[in-house]
Amino acid sequence: MERADVQPGAAPAAGARVAELRALALTGLGRMYDSGAGRFVFRLRKSPEGILSEGLSDRYTAITAIGLAHEAPDAVRQILGGDSLSALMERLIARVDGIANLGDLALIAWAGHTAGCSTERVWNRILHFDPVGGSHPTVEVAWTLSAAALDPQTAPAAVAERLAERLRQAYAPDAGLFPHHVGDHAAGQRGHVTCFADLVYPTLALAQFGIARRDHDSIRCAAQSADRMCRNQGPAGQWWWHFDYRTGRVLEGYPVYAVHQTSMAPMALLAAADAADTNYDEAIARGLDWLSSSPELEGRSLIDRGEGLIWRKVARREPAKLSRYVQAAVSRVSPNLRAPAFFPATAIDFEDRPYHLGWILFAWPPAGAVIPGRNA
Repeated sequence: MERADVQPGAAPAAGARVAELRALALTGLGRMYDSGAGRFVFRLRKSPEGILSEGLSDRYTAITAIGLAHEAPDAVRQILGGDSLSALMERLIARVDGIANLGDLALIAWAGHTAGCSTERVWNRILHFDPVGGSHPTVEVAWTLSAAALDPQTAPAAVAERLAERLRQAYAPDAGLFPHHVGDHAAGQRGHVTCFADLVYPTLALAQFGIARRDHDSIRCAAQSADRMCRNQGPAGQWWWHFDYRTGRVLEGYPVYAVHQTSMAPMALLAAADAADTNYDEAIARGLDWLSSSPELEGRSLIDRGEGLIWRKVARREPAKLSRYVQAAVSRVSPNLRAPAFFPATAIDFEDRPYHLGWILFAWPPAGAVIPGRNA
């Protein structure tokens, strides 16, 4: 369903923002599809020569397919140069023997199932990487749980249960966070650092699993995570980036990514709300408000209506990610230490990636769409 009821006093404005985001996603994806390669590009980037297309991405193609799954077939064919979603996914599935990344495989399994393709080959490859016992990024474990929860006929019976248990055990209830890696989160200088994606995807996956299997422990964990996510939201609706897994405190807020504001936070919060019979509409609306008028940009927006794109993020003007590395090193000494912030957050990253637009369509599907693991 398309959520226009985000806040009692702001429903028309929220509905208009969602409609604009969906329109930008559908038109932008048409520019990002490489019909010769049969995949989506890695990104569009603004340059002195204009908007350039760069690279190809299996991961972004799979995420985009997840988002397109509930769109009208004619609209999908227009984006895909006449191809169907199932044809796109059959090509990706044919490539899986050469893919050595659990996250990419999990997304292909998820997208392939939503497109009506057989995913047995993908699951055989996924199991080669031992998602329930090996050390993996939390995000990739969460994607594997999402794929397993939504396709119980193909995913081995015990995989979803064991993945859900693994994420629940990794969750730190006092901090309200998941680690960056499941299995070795304490290792290294940055072992205590976790990011917003590490919060979003497990929340979504546990909510999906909880709804699909009526698993109250997973629903409870997803709701606790969603509650903490909202408590950590910035004063202008920002979804901050880096956190301390030991304490739950923000380590470094920037960059603030447009994809977090438009889709990643909403899709996790809406799933948790459906699972736990609550709502996070005010926090979702504040996140959309930030995208419409960012105080870091003096009221301007990352939405570029002239180009028909949504620029990637607002970041600090600094040498290569210096602030986040400094904050990680300082806080490693003591959870209470923070380095001063010397660099202003006023730089725009002028690129747009197809996964962002795919997640917009997944978070905000057409009116009346039934989304397994969310509103069904």
